[in-house]
Amino acid sequence: MLAPGMRRTAQRTMVYNAIVRLGGHCTADEITAELHTAQPRFPRSTVYRSLEALTASGSVYAAHLGDGPTHYELATGDHHHAVCQMCGGVLHIEEELVSALETHLEGLHRFKPTHTEVLVVGVCETCSRTPGRKSLHRHTLEHVHHAGAGSGS
Repeated sequence: MLAPGMRRTAQRTMVYNAIVRLGGHCTADEITAELHTAQPRFPRSTVYRSLEALTASGSVYAAHLGDGPTHYELATGDHHHAVCQMCGGVLHIEEELVSALETHLEGLHRFKPTHTEVLVVGVCETCSRTPGRKSLHRHTLEHVHHAGAGSGS
């Protein structure tokens, strides 16, 4: 949903809806291409201006996922990611893990976090089984918990 108080233009609404259709983690170029399916003359500059306004209003989150272009997703709370350096797949990191890190910093180091962004870069399970595979499109990784994973830390 567009942020309350934000000037709602047809262009901003179209860009926002394109992000919804793409499922998030999409680039300005992907948003432009999506809009061009219905309106081939939709200006790329309008996409960038709309993304800037949507990000400033808090409607959309701009994620800097390692190298490459900024990716956009709907602002639905804090955003912490693990990104596969092979296929570009994205996994959202659970807020409980980030809270535990913040608690650790406060309790043991007397460091009070005011804003936390977590980005972990690595290789997903699929790419580790098929080395050299390179995807053209970033995707959301399936959130699977494997038996015994995460214990013992």
